[in-house]
Parts: sequence; C-alpha cells; structure tokens
Amino acid sequence: MGNVRLRTIEHGVIRMERAKHFKAVALAVSMLFLGAAGAADAPAAKKVVKAGTFCETQDARECQEAVTPQLILERFKQGNARFASGTGTRRDYLRQVEATAAGQYPLASIVSCIDSRVPAEIVFDQGIGDLFNARVAGNIVNEDILGSLEFASKVTGAKLVVVLGHTSCGAIKGACDDVKLGNLTALIAKIKPAVDKVPNDGTDRSSKNYAFVEKVADQNVRLTVEAIRAKSPLLKEMEDKGEIKIVGAMYDVKTGKVAWDDAPAPVPPKKS
Repeated sequence: MGNVRLRTIEHGVIRMERAKHFKAVALAVSMLFLGAAGAADAPAAKKVVKAGTFCETQDARECQEAVTPQLILERFKQGNARFASGTGTRRDYLRQVEATAAGQYPLASIVSCIDSRVPAEIVFDQGIGDLFNARVAGNIVNEDILGSLEFASKVTGAKLVVVLGHTSCGAIKGACDDVKLGNLTALIAKIKPAVDKVPNDGTDRSSKNYAFVEKVADQNVRLTVEAIRAKSPLLKEMEDKGEIKIVGAMYDVKTGKVAWDDAPAPVPPKKS
C-alpha cells in the first residue's frame, strides 16, 4: 500500500510540474504575440523629408507634404520626357511593393482612357505607389470616378489630377461617327458634347478625318477638366485653396510624348 501511495504522489507531482511548464509556455507565446501586436500598433517613426524633394518611394505621408502640386506636375513632365527619349528610370519593383505594403501616399491621380497603348505609370515614368489611375474609354468622368478622385485627394493626399487623353482614340472616333453599340452607346453620348464643341469648318466631321478626331479629343479633355471642377465642389474648393492642381494632357501614341494644357484654373468672380 505504501508503494502505491508513493507512486500516486509521484504522478501527482509530475502532473503539477507539467501543468506549470505548459502555463509558462502559454504565457511566453501570449507575450510574444502581444508584443508583436503592440509593435504593429505602435506609430511608425516620422520620416524626415526635405521640402521640395521627392522620396524614392511614396511610403510616408511626409513624402506628400514635402512637395507642391506644381512640383509634382514638373516631375510628371520630366518623367514623360525620359520615357519618350528612352531613358526611363530603372526601378526595383519588389522593393517598392515591400515599401508601400503598409500604406499608400500617391502624388497624383490620372483619369485616362482604357487604351492599351497608354499605361500612365509607364508614360510618366513613375513607380508603384506614385499615382492613382482611373481608366475608362474616352477618359470621361461620372459619379464613380469623381468619388474616386475625391478619395484620392481629400482622404489619401494626392495633389495633382491629370485628365489624360490620347491621339487615335477609338471612343472619340465612335463619338464622331455616332456609333450605337450596347452599353457603349451611353458612354459615347458623354463624349458627344466635345464633337459639337468643334466649329464646323466645312470639312468631314467623321472618324475618317484625322485632324477632326484630334480636335474632338482635345475638346473632350478640356470638357472633362471642366466637369471635374463643376461636379465636384470638394475638388474645386481644394484647387481654389492651392491644395491640388487639375490639368489636362494629350498623349501622342506615335511619339510617346505628352502635350500639356496646364493653364491656371479660371478665377471665380468676386461676390459683390
């Protein structure tokens, strides 16, 4: 009986020791996860960026705060010049993926056509995290795209809005020819005002007239810029305050060059 009692006591001690061990392990694991969570929740160290300079990757709010809308516009102009001359920047895209994984702080928003020949990031020689790109045939705007632009500028901090048209645009040609085709019919109707805006000089007003098509494309960009200002009081107010800049541009699919229409926005008349 004494041996049985002794073995029972020994087994009890062993179970207690095991329980203590498992509790210690559980506590250590909990502290490890809590520590990791705490580190993730802790505010990131503030990045120091000299005013008027750009970050290599847009990985912090300070990268946006260091530059103005005009500086960003100049950056995009220089980027297109590099692209068109074949001297584009070599980038480590995987490194940019890692750097921007925790958040995005783009410089600009581009409203461009879905045309496969006009990829905005490449055309402006920009990298991952540098810009938002809303693409739709004919680079027009509706409530969805306006809401996206408002999110980009007001919430995320982008300071430049570019409406990017291009030469030889199929949607523009469709509007010139008054094409009817499924849901495309309603989209083309949004481009028709640009067709009507081009003065009738007696020449052919169809897609067969290259010069006419390009005039319509130019007008379409201008009307889209005006529509952004007219239909988004939020963006218009930001532009009036100098917080953002809204400009138009035309990409030439034959040369890779972008022509800019970045005249200052009209100043609203003062209330008497």
